[in-house]
Amino acid sequence: MKIKKKAQKILNKMPMDYRLKFYNAFDLIEAGDTSTLNIKELSGRDGYRLRIGQYRAIFTNDNELIVIEVGNRGDIYK
Repeated sequence: MKIKKKAQKILNKMPMDYRLKFYNAFDLIEAGDTSTLNIKELSGRDGYRLRIGQYRAIFTNDNELIVIEVGNRGDIYK
């Protein structure tokens, strides 16, 4: 798993409970168990969106999980 520098900075500023939920979700994605996660494919852009509460993560999962962005739901798609 790779987390881009910008995404890591936002994860570090996030409340601890949400941060742990994201890391647990990333582990589940790597394991291939996405049945309990809210994930959708992005339209007009490569990648997927993971929703946890008011936060979103944009990632790709080709050969390796790469977390591109993490942020608040209103700011993440801009």
